[in-house]
Amino acid sequence: MRMNTTQMIRICLAGFSFCLASCAGTVDVVKTGKGLYTATAPSQIDILKTRPEKSYEELATVDAMNFPPKGIAKMHNALRAKAAPLGANAVLITDEGLLSNGWGIVRHCSGVALRYK
Repeated sequence: MRMNTTQMIRICLAGFSFCLASCAGTVDVVKTGKGLYTATAPSQIDILKTRPEKSYEELATVDAMNFPPKGIAKMHNALRAKAAPLGANAVLITDEGLLSNGWGIVRHCSGVALRYK
């Protein structure tokens, strides 16, 4: 069976759309702490790069992947959105950088969701 030009264009556009959608960025959360807390508003969650001086409890590990290189704010907001249902007050970023994913350069980071005591 041979494909005509229209079919080939549709397949290429579908593949391109899939690639664009996969670059949207994802955040994975793994709950590590005990207990349940009332959700916090994402806008109230601090993004930290150094350990806070306040006492805190670790709630979960967080990993953000496949964000655009200039998408730092978008990545931070995605981290806030995923940490908020856990009752987090902050996300402490422990590692971050840029990686090649075979299609281009993407931003990533790892950290922990924290709740102040």
